[in-house]
Amino acid sequence: MDNFAWTASAAQLQGPGFALFQRELARFNHRRLEPGLPSAHWKHELESEGRVLAAERNFVQSVRERIAPLARDIPTDVDAFIVWFERLRESGPGQGDPLFPWLERAASLEQMRWFVEQEVAGEAGFDDLLALTQVKMPEQAKLEMARNYWDEMGRGRSKGMHGPMLARLAQHLDVHPTPESVVPEALALGNMMVALARHRAYAFHSIGALGVIEMTAPTRAGYVDRGLRRLGLPAKKRHYFGLHAVLDVRHSECWNREVLRPLVREDARRAHAIGEGALLRLWHGAQCFGRYRAKFGGVPLLHSKAA
Repeated sequence: MDNFAWTASAAQLQGPGFALFQRELARFNHRRLEPGLPSAHWKHELESEGRVLAAERNFVQSVRERIAPLARDIPTDVDAFIVWFERLRESGPGQGDPLFPWLERAASLEQMRWFVEQEVAGEAGFDDLLALTQVKMPEQAKLEMARNYWDEMGRGRSKGMHGPMLARLAQHLDVHPTPESVVPEALALGNMMVALARHRAYAFHSIGALGVIEMTAPTRAGYVDRGLRRLGLPAKKRHYFGLHAVLDVRHSECWNREVLRPLVREDARRAHAIGEGALLRLWHGAQCFGRYRAKFGGVPLLHSKAA
């Protein structure tokens, strides 16, 4: 679709237009984030890039409007903001979803394969998002983000890199996500994370989105890890989820103390952007969880709460 007519559907959050936009934006993001070489068609590419950038902003703005009631009371006082942010672990969109106890205890191998396929598509590369977001950030926040990035990169060991861990699990399960095989809600989650990291106007939104991932992921990762273990996957293949069930707890504590707190203390206006970014990420996650449950024909309550 070289005419980029799909960009006209940027503000749609459901229906065929939503699915079309998220699918084509995912394809475009894959191309534009790949390292490349100069092209003789650079003027045309620049025009295309400008059209997609405008559509991305339209997409982000439409979701910001959708979640505006949730962001209305974000405090700007540092201590109050940290309390508000940390409460998202229990009260934010998608928290306590019954999908995850069900994955742990009842999902079949085929259902778990489908779930992992969606997760791979929506993950968007935490290390790359972090690298994009940290540009020109203040020193204290930048240092903590660098420490986090170093962990994501396996502290210099290829076998310890987090992204390839997930890729190895996907390979073991023989899942190969494409824009056609992934639900648009999962594509939208990944597209939103890329948009926040790429557009510097949303840099502090990206800080909030990345931070809330670190804070809310451990319990969900634990459920998935135990589900994979129940289904017989060896520890080395499910290491991505097992690691994040533990490591992200420390990452979150450090992020909230070394990134969020000094950024808001320096400029209280950042609190709303950071908080809104966290809500954007959680809202998209909640949309995914609902779509996944629908795919599985509804998920019964198993008398256990996911975080």
